[in-house]
Amino acid sequence: MPILVLLLVAGVVEIAVLVALGQLIGVLPTIGLLLVAAALGTWLLRREGRRALLEFREAARQRRPPERELTDGVLIAAGGILIILPGFISDVCGLLCLFPPTRAMLRNRMLRAAQRRSKEMQDQMWLHAQRTRREQGSAAPDSDVIDGEVVSATDDDEPPSRGGPEQLPPQRSAQAERPE
Repeated sequence: MPILVLLLVAGVVEIAVLVALGQLIGVLPTIGLLLVAAALGTWLLRREGRRALLEFREAARQRRPPERELTDGVLIAAGGILIILPGFISDVCGLLCLFPPTRAMLRNRMLRAAQRRSKEMQDQMWLHAQRTRREQGSAAPDSDVIDGEVVSATDDDEPPSRGGPEQLPPQRSAQAERPE
């Protein structure tokens, strides 16, 4: 529901800006500005998209994680979608996603937000595990602890009986026990 409200508000703001700009400079110049912004955005989208794809391939070739390249790809795709939508505000936001310096700032913010979210999720999982262990502690023992006693299985640790290690009788082969 919040996304639907956000899209509705964005649509109303875009129309209000188009109408205000149309009244200020005229209808034809407003349409011309929309076309120039779309052409500039399309050119920038193609250029930056190719660059991001080449950087992704280079990261894969070097066998390093392509975090930066994937984030750039997401921002470039978002910028392309925003440029396709009619309106000046969406065009400006799309150009901000496509322009390399502003994209770097957005990328850093996205990575910090993702790291913060990851840390929050790890903390929640740890708390849930602690709570579960505490609840199960009264009903069942902790599954990580096994009660027992260590017993050595080597002959060296046994005390000698009858003057030395116990001697077993010699084994007879199966042929020796077979009657002829």
